[in-house]
Amino acid sequence: MNPIVTSSGLSRRYGEGEAAVNALVNVSVEFPAGELTAIMGPSGSGKSTLMHLLAGLDRPTAGTVTVDGVELTSLDDDDLTDLRRDKLGFVFQAFNLLPVLTAEENILLPLSIAGRRADQAWYDQLIDTVALRDRLSHRPAELSGGQQQRVALARALVARPAVVFADEPTGNLDSHASGEVLDLLRRSVDDLAQTVIMVTHDPDAAGYADRVLELADGQIVGDRRQRDAA
Repeated sequence: MNPIVTSSGLSRRYGEGEAAVNALVNVSVEFPAGELTAIMGPSGSGKSTLMHLLAGLDRPTAGTVTVDGVELTSLDDDDLTDLRRDKLGFVFQAFNLLPVLTAEENILLPLSIAGRRADQAWYDQLIDTVALRDRLSHRPAELSGGQQQRVALARALVARPAVVFADEPTGNLDSHASGEVLDLLRRSVDDLAQTVIMVTHDPDAAGYADRVLELADGQIVGDRRQRDAA
């Protein structure tokens, strides 16, 4: 299976001289399409730095990142913004929903910004997958934490991105809501053919992944498969 995301010799250094910190050191890794990959590691291991570089949210000190055939390091800021909008979806620990918008308006926001209409069949399938049809007119304050994160997940998926990046997506949720969100991430891969790269410190969350990458001191120290790709 062809990789949808590839990094080669990826490094990120913050600061200069003796105060410099090497957050990521010469990381080369491929992510096949249609899989859920968990990135794990202790605090300061480089897992969030790796995700930010792969998603074009930060620029590397050295090395390259290619997403869906496009090398990110060759893009200027405007092109990078367009690529993130058109090819990537994001789910964060903080739900990042706009409080004045309804659930439906929050879900459709990326398309509204891009001046695009939703694919109605995909939208309907998505809303049923995340089980939000009876909550679409509610504002975030009227939703539980789990429901808000389901709205955020639907928003990340509505434009059918090449990759969804999830940064500690269950970090603010109780165990029941966490299970719901992780089930949905799993279903987005199995039923909707999405690709998900998830940063997590939670072994239970990592248990939903096809593959687990472990980082320490800015390098990959473990790479194991947990289930056979379909």
